[in-house]
Amino acid sequence: MQEHLLNKRNKVIGHLLFWAASILFLCFIFFIYSREFDLKTIAKAVTINAGFGIAVYFNLYILIPRFLTRKQYIYYLFWLVVLISISSLILQALIVYPLRSFLEVSEQLTSISSETHSAFFFATLFYVGITTFLKLFKDWLSLQDINYKLAKTEKEKLEAELKSLKGQLNPHFLFNSLNNIYSLALIQSEKVPDLILRLSDLMRHIIYDSKDNFIALQKEIEFVDNFIALQKIRITENTSINYTKPSSVPSAYIAPLLFEPFIDNAFKHGLPGTETDFIAITFEIKDDWLGFRLENNYSNEENTNTKNSGIGIANVKQRLEHLYKPGEYHLQIERANDKHSVLLQLKLKTNGN
Repeated sequence: MQEHLLNKRNKVIGHLLFWAASILFLCFIFFIYSREFDLKTIAKAVTINAGFGIAVYFNLYILIPRFLTRKQYIYYLFWLVVLISISSLILQALIVYPLRSFLEVSEQLTSISSETHSAFFFATLFYVGITTFLKLFKDWLSLQDINYKLAKTEKEKLEAELKSLKGQLNPHFLFNSLNNIYSLALIQSEKVPDLILRLSDLMRHIIYDSKDNFIALQKEIEFVDNFIALQKIRITENTSINYTKPSSVPSAYIAPLLFEPFIDNAFKHGLPGTETDFIAITFEIKDDWLGFRLENNYSNEENTNTKNSGIGIANVKQRLEHLYKPGEYHLQIERANDKHSVLLQLKLKTNGN
């Protein structure tokens, strides 16, 4: 409330200063022309500015909102010409006729009323043009400020959602990974050093690399490599894991942690424990598009609609909507014939902005 009143007061002060400067300017012009400065000079300057003010405020508060902002340019130009013409006639009537004796308007001025009207017309047009420009410039600055605040709010929202997604990485997965690595360490498995390194890289990616809205595609695929390798520790040998990725990854950027919820969901809530359990994960790159496909079997008896998996996938959908324009991504999730499939297509970014 106080900010609104302060802005309103500053606006009034700005208008008063503008017209005060205009009156002083006209007084100076009259003084240069006649070498006289008295009440009559001030009265002429005030009167002329009053005529300008009629046109200026009628344009600012009626014509611009009614026509210009609605892009009705023909109507705006028509009524603007009418407004300036009427304002010029009012000025001419005030200066040349009723106030003639008081303002001591010359006989020469009264005899060439058409030239006087033209002078008032273009002078009024100048004031209307200047004030219109100032208003449009001010509105543009306000719009930029609003867009900046919206962009900042949107960025903060995305960062909060990304942090939320990071927090949704199941702690049990980390603990299970550590326990499985510990079990392998007891039997002095050669896999231990590699798995520890993968777990370290995975955590580094979550905590540091994925802090931006877009990261290098290579880093995200490396994260998927590590994530799948750690998930494999706890599954049976009967499970078929088919992971395919391009041999060469282009220098492109995507939003981070888009694939993890789907892969985690497949390992946690798929794989019902049959001899035909499978997970197939494929990355394909064609032109400037990345295709991610995931398929796995599941049992109708399994509770696949858990809260955590639902939140993670919903989070991915929200970030896709925020970070990509319509037409830059396609997400399709299907369940049929005891098979769960995900298809995500993304337009690759050329930079990390």
